[in-house]
Amino acid sequence: MGSMRWAQVDTPVGMLGYAVDETGVCKVHFGGHEGAPIGDDEVARQFQEYFDGGRTEFTVPVHVTRGSDFERAVWEQMKRIPYGETTSYGAVAAAVGEPGGAQAVGVACNRNPLPVIVPCHRIIGADGKLVGFGGGLERKRILLELEAKVKMQRDWS
Repeated sequence: MGSMRWAQVDTPVGMLGYAVDETGVCKVHFGGHEGAPIGDDEVARQFQEYFDGGRTEFTVPVHVTRGSDFERAVWEQMKRIPYGETTSYGAVAAAVGEPGGAQAVGVACNRNPLPVIVPCHRIIGADGKLVGFGGGLERKRILLELEAKVKMQRDWS
């Protein structure tokens, strides 16, 4: 396996660090990545487009090398949550065949190596509250508000 190259991009949720290898994006980290240059590649461009409201889906190739079968199933299910919408941990658990596995879905979300690209922020508590986000609840709120605003603008224009 080749080496990873780290870069970072400044966003409304702070610096996002991301690692790319020869296959695709393999890691996203809130808070940037110490010493990494500001990205000027396709990944940085797509992050900027997302935060500017012009992109609702990431198309950069991704390369995830870790995760249990269950975690990978949860991460795949996350990609199916439409932009600007949310679902519950329980609903994701049921969708991946583990109807009693809401807490396990929370653990899988916390282990998501590609937050924002794989939208774990779109999963909320069964009562509609913002819970459990590795990047912090304030970042989760900002991401959900951004998507809701863009979706409303697109739906009503």
